[in-house]
Amino acid sequence: MTATASSEAAKEMSKETPKDASASVVAQQAAMLGALPFSDTADFDDAARGFMGTIEHARIANPQGRVVWSLEPYGFLSDAEAPATVNPSLWRQSRLNMQHGLFEVMPGVYQIRGLDIANMTLIEGDSGVIVVDTLTSIEGARAAMELYFKHRGLRPVAAVIFTHTHTDHWGGARGVLEEDALATGRVPIIAPNLFMEHAVSENIIAGPAMLRRAQYQFGPFLAKGPRGQVDCGLGKSMAAGSVALLRPTDLIMETGDKRIIDGLEFEFQMAPNSEAPAEMHFYVPHYRLLNLAENCTHNFHNLLPFRGADVRDALAWSKYLGEALAMWGGKADAMCGQHHWPVWGKARIDTMIRQQRDLYKFAHDQTIRLMNHGLTATEIAETIKLPASLEGAWHTRGYYGHIRHNVKAIYQKYLGWYDANPVHLDPLPPVDAGTKYVEYMGGAAAILDRARKDFAKGEFRFVAQAVSHLVFADPDNAAARALLADTFEQLGYAAESATWRNAYLFGAQELRQGMPKAPPRPSMPRETLAALRSGQIWDVLGVRLNGPKAEGKHIVLNWSFTDTRENFVLTLENCALTYLEGALAPTADASFTLPRSVLDDVIAKQTSFPEAVASGKITFTGNAMRLAELMSLMDEFPRMFEIVEPKRTAVS
Repeated sequence: MTATASSEAAKEMSKETPKDASASVVAQQAAMLGALPFSDTADFDDAARGFMGTIEHARIANPQGRVVWSLEPYGFLSDAEAPATVNPSLWRQSRLNMQHGLFEVMPGVYQIRGLDIANMTLIEGDSGVIVVDTLTSIEGARAAMELYFKHRGLRPVAAVIFTHTHTDHWGGARGVLEEDALATGRVPIIAPNLFMEHAVSENIIAGPAMLRRAQYQFGPFLAKGPRGQVDCGLGKSMAAGSVALLRPTDLIMETGDKRIIDGLEFEFQMAPNSEAPAEMHFYVPHYRLLNLAENCTHNFHNLLPFRGADVRDALAWSKYLGEALAMWGGKADAMCGQHHWPVWGKARIDTMIRQQRDLYKFAHDQTIRLMNHGLTATEIAETIKLPASLEGAWHTRGYYGHIRHNVKAIYQKYLGWYDANPVHLDPLPPVDAGTKYVEYMGGAAAILDRARKDFAKGEFRFVAQAVSHLVFADPDNAAARALLADTFEQLGYAAESATWRNAYLFGAQELRQGMPKAPPRPSMPRETLAALRSGQIWDVLGVRLNGPKAEGKHIVLNWSFTDTRENFVLTLENCALTYLEGALAPTADASFTLPRSVLDDVIAKQTSFPEAVASGKITFTGNAMRLAELMSLMDEFPRMFEIVEPKRTAVS
């Protein structure tokens, strides 16, 4: 498809607007209302408990006036009754996630909720306040601290705790700690072991693809409303704003480690490779407060988010919750996590932990059981059903993760992508397969005729599969695009999972309007670059190398970093870029000597390589043009690429 043809198709489709829910979806919503205990309002009481004050509409702006967070667009959620275009269970969760402001968990313990997708927990010690997780953005963190100070009085930050490595839990740290605290290091920053390695690496190598896929997971380009984005399951959406990573000064190394922080004892439990590759829980005996980070929240979490990640270990996750119950069961008066609202009372807390423990164990064990009976991932997803005791618990519902895709993640973790059926070993790519499917099914008109009849019967899953083949075979077919968009839309309306809804509705929007216009990806933040190990820099460079362009080339470059005292040999050979640490090649094409910090400045585009050479910050011997030759072989990754239709630009 040419860019012009695609543009014309998108222009024609842009006239399409969201539709009403179909009769079959309305029936599904009614069935959901009858299947779940909607009369149970305990969560609404808990979510509102201890409210002290908030910011109007939770509106946060940066110094330039750009709004980085606001719940005002979600005002439509004030209606208690779900419209037909939103699954009533998801509507309930979306309304619960609208609570925002400062809340008292108990005297001395407070939470900021609803000013970000994540929570900030504030624990008062002898002389100051301990901040647990710092939200996504610096602007959001500053607003959260100001709200806390307004109601509790100004007090110094005694320590910062990062529970795990995801950005929404550490990105706002510079909004919590003032410059003098950073300069002197007087405020400890406490995190789980290997925090830095995972915080900076989890999204670096595959970052461009993950960022594009995250648009489908979170729906940031969808309009907020009953026919658009309503929630993310964990919270409303991802916050915008400025992000900076601060290096921890104290690492928790093992379960049972304790710290005295501003006069309070903290007991820690390690939970690596659960919701995050580095994560930890803690208990504060003085307050009888338990915090299980993001491993015991008010939904079934993701074992493999749509954006992509290493598959999370459901078995380990379950065991950590079991261990937490053994360590602290019957002790806590309150349990607050870093998403959603707290739970109070020993019996309720222990019940929730047990049910969450068994949720992940059930999903793991039953997936493996069915897998060992020979069922494939899709067959397992179609077969598995939660037991009644878990199905009826609101906090086990699949608003963010979902049993139907979590079991596929477990299958992938153990057996990978291949289901052992040779027909799936080397299938045709989507365009080639689509062309043959259309031919086999008798052409576009025949497909559309059958698909419209199945659409009317509510058979949306197969209609999506069939019509997608036609879109990939003929992306300019406006009727096919329209029908596939309508089908995605109905699947989205019916979805209980917020991430499923966002994915379906964004797919429909892109079929109708084309990809959103987005500015080029900014340079990697200087703070993030400084946190990367030197080897990780070379790894990132390696995945940018265009192998076909490098055919027949051989380049050897030495690098000596004067500040970190590291030496590397970087070698391009056989169309692969490799490096050897702790050595220098005697016959290198060129050798560069510089501080590693200068390389960070160059990558962050705060200076250029020639400028750094001219100013004496970089010295070299040999043929420096060999570096320019190497860099000419590097791909620049696009911010946007097609997902629900064929690629417009060939990639080699």
